[in-house]
Amino acid sequence: MRTTIPKGFEKESREMKSLNNKILAFLRKRYNVEKYPNVPKKKSLEGEACVEAFPMQGILKYHGMADWHYRTAFFPSVSMCNDAAKTVTYVGFDQKLDKDHAIVNGKKMEGRELDRIKQTLDFIRKITGAKTKAFVYSKNILKAQKTGKGLGTSASASAALALATIEAALGDDYSSNSRFVTTCARFLSGSGCRSAAGGVALWLSYPGINHEDSFAIRLDSKQQFKDVDLITVPVDSRIGLKTEMAHKDAPKSPFFKTWMGLREKHIWEIFDAVSKKNWKKLGELAELDTILLHGTTMSGGDRKLIGWEPETIKLMRAANDLRESSVPVYYSIDTGPTTVLITQEKYSREVVNHIESLGFTDIVTGKIAGPAGTISKLQGEKEFGVSLEDIFSQLK
Repeated sequence: MRTTIPKGFEKESREMKSLNNKILAFLRKRYNVEKYPNVPKKKSLEGEACVEAFPMQGILKYHGMADWHYRTAFFPSVSMCNDAAKTVTYVGFDQKLDKDHAIVNGKKMEGRELDRIKQTLDFIRKITGAKTKAFVYSKNILKAQKTGKGLGTSASASAALALATIEAALGDDYSSNSRFVTTCARFLSGSGCRSAAGGVALWLSYPGINHEDSFAIRLDSKQQFKDVDLITVPVDSRIGLKTEMAHKDAPKSPFFKTWMGLREKHIWEIFDAVSKKNWKKLGELAELDTILLHGTTMSGGDRKLIGWEPETIKLMRAANDLRESSVPVYYSIDTGPTTVLITQEKYSREVVNHIESLGFTDIVTGKIAGPAGTISKLQGEKEFGVSLEDIFSQLK
């Protein structure tokens, strides 16, 4: 299943494909790169599953969709999962349903919102040949008082939906294949593939890549960064910024292709940092790429999207001030104004105290989280605070 190459990016596609091949050669020497499975045909789908997954925070970030249907990116990217929040999702296939139903954060999904969820369901139905409809129930669970914009819960939602769908439809033999799960986790949100992989994860992508080759793999397989803290400060977007807007605008920026050109150098720096357990280098790259990401959105298209709020700049300056006083801390900001500060456990209290002194009260100190994983239906219902059977009985 080959993806598209956007007009004007033919040269960059060749360059990124070459980089992709180099990365794969490196990974195969050091990691278990799974094969994409052959999925059996089925007359119907009968099963259910409950899953939890964590949002991600970009280190080497991305914007722009090379292929909107398969949600592939123009270049590879790296992120770390963040346990400041999680998404819990239930998927149940049932022959008695005449259409798909989805309830997210207590709201029944319709129109475009439901269509995005159905992309994952439809993909599994397409490759199995079955037509069974499904019931999806999903909830974001936050440690902070608010989500903010840029916390990455769309990624955790995508990862949880993909794993729950695969487990319910195909069982453990396929849900245990990380390559398969991470490719399917792109359909709702491209970054979902990295949330599915967990930890510090690399997503392989370039314009024209085959769907099954655009997957994510966890790099910190030995949990090298257990002493790293992620201090999340949620900030709401006053302009109502949507990630889709940034994806459409970024490739139009005069800086976009320059950003692409830097990716090879930074990828090898990530590999070196992981091998040496150099968390500071991860922080430095996350901070640099924050500026590169937002530089493209501010200069792309007609909208000139400025995703930061005054609070965001205050937190960026706070990180600079703390480093000048010999406290190593680095900021990372994805699409919106929400800011994550990366530091070590031993510095966390000092960083939090400084942020609180600036007037911030909604602060979550957490860790790098693991991959998406299955949980029991009973545990899921406790997280949801509802009986799934009661809700499901109303849908039949």
